[in-house]
Amino acid sequence: MIELSRTEGVRDWFRPEVPGPLIGPHVLRTGHGRILVDDPADPGTVLVETGGGNYDLSGDPAGLGHALLPHGFYRTDEDFAPLLAERSGPVYRWPRVIYELDRAPCPVPTVAAELRTLTPADVPALAGLSPELQWITETWGGHAAAAASGLAVGAFTGGRLVSVAVPFYLGERYEDLGVVTENGHRGRGLSAACASRVAEGVLSRGRRPSWSTSPDNRGSRRVAAKLGFRFVREDQLYVTGAPPPPGA
Repeated sequence: MIELSRTEGVRDWFRPEVPGPLIGPHVLRTGHGRILVDDPADPGTVLVETGGGNYDLSGDPAGLGHALLPHGFYRTDEDFAPLLAERSGPVYRWPRVIYELDRAPCPVPTVAAELRTLTPADVPALAGLSPELQWITETWGGHAAAAASGLAVGAFTGGRLVSVAVPFYLGERYEDLGVVTENGHRGRGLSAACASRVAEGVLSRGRRPSWSTSPDNRGSRRVAAKLGFRFVREDQLYVTGAPPPPGA
């Protein structure tokens, strides 16, 4: 597989765009990640990689040749499952549910926290999040780029950042949201408040917010419902190297 230096020739691989994990469009829009193909002149197989071990794999499985496949989360189809098992270890199917917001988010109660857009000055605050929450900026290449994007919203209590929402994937038509809240501050409406602010920003840019989670993540599904997201479809990711994380 060969990494592309110019990506215009693969844009149509990710159209029409649908709500959910927008890995290819995110790399095209932000430059955070890379796109590999079997043939730069006439791609038949495309592997997209972005931060956090998130991959999009499409096209003809034969085009992979002898390429190794890293452990991670794969958006792909059944045709690639045997190769994932062969070259990346045990394969687990991780059920997902996808939601979409096609109007302004439902109003949420005022929270007892300072809510604001993050800036580069907030990189230390992002670094201070608990280890299990650090994934929130991975598709941006880290805290600095996420904070500089002007798209992340955080909630602060006592001067500490305790909740963050950001478009985890940026597409042409959709932006898929991610949100985290520190364990000791959950149940206070912070996730909904931050995600609502981010969703408003997505809509103001002429795109639609989407929401991807697992069926067992009741907290995430409650937040989506509170904001007015509607169910679109069931989906799945292929996870290699370790079982999928449980809902939390």
